[in-house]
Amino acid sequence: MIYLLESKLPENKSIYFALQYIYGIGKTRAFLICKKLGFSINLKVKHLSENQTVQILSLINSLNFVLAHDLKKLKIGLTKKLVSIKSYRGLRRTRGLPVRGQRTHTNARTARRIKNKFYVY
Repeated sequence: MIYLLESKLPENKSIYFALQYIYGIGKTRAFLICKKLGFSINLKVKHLSENQTVQILSLINSLNFVLAHDLKKLKIGLTKKLVSIKSYRGLRRTRGLPVRGQRTHTNARTARRIKNKFYVY
């Protein structure tokens, strides 16, 4: 099992899909990493050498991606800022209502479930 940026990469998956296990790397970034390093998308994680894992880490650092713990802190900080300046979106977050204009008569369960996840009052 290989650990990259606080994430476990499954050994039996291809590098393209395994990189998506890292918080902040999606399909586009995973494809970009594979393309820049010259890896086949079908290359399995268990076939990576130590040198190749170091190459992946150095490329991610050189591209200045905000990933994993830093990205989570950034997202929480942005939502706390919205709450602190009492913007419309911030007020909707504190009340546990949908933020982006969805209906509230029905189907607002997800927003209510997320309510207590980010905020400490």
